Amino acid sequence: MTIKLGVPSKGRLMEKTFDWFGARGIGLARTGNEREYAGAVEGIEGVDLVLLSAGEIPRELAAGRIHLGVTGTDLIREKLVQWDQKVEPLAELGFGQADLIIAVPACWIDVNTLDDLDGAAAAFRAAHGFRMRIATKYHRLVREFLRQGGVADYQLVDSQGATEGTVKNLTAEAVADITSTGETLRANHLKVLEEEPVLRSQATLFRSRNAPLAGADRDALRTLTKMLRV
Repeated sequence: MTIKLGVPSKGRLMEKTFDWFGARGIGLARTGNEREYAGAVEGIEGVDLVLLSAGEIPRELAAGRIHLGVTGTDLIREKLVQWDQKVEPLAELGFGQADLIIAVPACWIDVNTLDDLDGAAAAFRAAHGFRMRIATKYHRLVREFLRQGGVADYQLVDSQGATEGTVKNLTAEAVADITSTGETLRANHLKVLEEEPVLRSQATLFRSRNAPLAGADRDALRTLTKMLRV
């Protein structure tokens, strides 16, 4: 057996994760061609690199098929029920920062808070006969946030693509989406509610609470976490 480390398989998240580990004496690299999700680990024995999409890593951690994984806090908390019983955060990596926010049309000048949104939702249902639609792919997190904020008379509609465009396309009245700069929201004439974000997210190293550990694996994991200073 070996310790399995799950890392995003492409893009800036992969590159920055490689850099983060490299700065701590552990070399991570892709091997093979661009279509081949194979990788190598240098600088430590007993650790295998598993390249996955960031969205797959929470599931693999929860199932115990990988021991460690790098992914966004937002994906862990959205995809895993009782996430803290399945994974343990070891280190925030200092990149991939983004906020999960709620945004409404900029022309809604009287809607700036959750209380305002609740009032607008009630007025919308009275006027149109159906609940205000909020487009998102973060159903669990957004539903809990709105429940705590006392917002009713809304429905969540699934959006796996360009969420910011759903209002312009008349498939939603508001959006809940992840953003780092807000530029795309502003370009689509949306404004963020003047509230704390639903969640502040960044790339984080998580440990699975369910992955089996034999004696040699335990030693390798201890060596790895010591090298990473986590």
